Order: sequence, then structure tokens, then C-alpha cells
Amino acid sequence: MTHADESRSDNPRLSEDIPTLQAEIASLTQEREKTIQTIRALMAAERPKEGIYHNAEIFELQRDKLRLDVDIQFRVNKINRINLGIDGLSPSEPRDGFLF
Repeated sequence: MTHADESRSDNPRLSEDIPTLQAEIASLTQEREKTIQTIRALMAAERPKEGIYHNAEIFELQRDKLRLDVDIQFRVNKINRINLGIDGLSPSEPRDGFLF
């Protein structure tokens, strides 16, 4: 039975994946908010007249924020695929000539 068939038959194994993914999303969202607050604090702490800059730290934190955004979106998309019962396409099976 494929994942799509299991999803349509309300298999409990797949429904257990959704709460796990939602918990991961909540955790990642909290981490993202902390990162944003740290970025804002570092930006506020910069004093150009005194030569105090935090550009390297801000850059790394912004990169982490973008990574967290992607991780959150990946999990949201996975939940949507489970809810819709969509099984992953194999690379040799694009639909209507489109990969997405």
C-alpha cells in the first residue's frame, strides 16, 4: 500500500507524523523568534561613531533565520502532502511536463 492509499484509509501511522511535524514547527518557530530578537538587539547595539559593529554576527544569525524559514516551510509542505494523500513523484514522472 502506498502512502497515498494509507492516507486515504486514515492509517494511524501517518496521522502520528502530523503531530510530530507540528511540534517541530512550533520548536523551530520559537528558535526563529529568538534569532530575530538577537538580530534586532545586535543591530541596536551597533555604534558606528564608536566603530562598534556586529556585522559578522548579524550575517550568521540572518543566515540561520533563513535556514529556519526553510525548515519550517518544509514541514508545512510535508503536512500538506500527508493531508492530501500525495505520494512523492519519482524523478522520471513529471506531470504535464512540469516538475512542480
